[in-house]
Amino acid sequence: MNKSPALKVLLVVLIATAVVTLYVGKRWYDYVSKAKSPYEEIGIALNSRAPGPLNRWGCAQLQERFAKSIPPYGCAAGDGRQWK
Repeated sequence: MNKSPALKVLLVVLIATAVVTLYVGKRWYDYVSKAKSPYEEIGIALNSRAPGPLNRWGCAQLQERFAKSIPPYGCAAGDGRQWK
């Protein structure tokens, strides 16, 4: 079966998008579920840019583990010292 060049390009783009999405998703999940500190820069950036439900879940996970810490950017409410 001979595939057209456009179909090959589309397939490569779809595979690359899936790989990047999985990698970023894994980094985000590792941050919210396993981080030793709530202040890891990459994790904060990923969680603060996550869609609403994912951000709320991530902040809840971080709050469970680091309740006595000041919340990181993206999980702070009000004066920046309270968790969402």
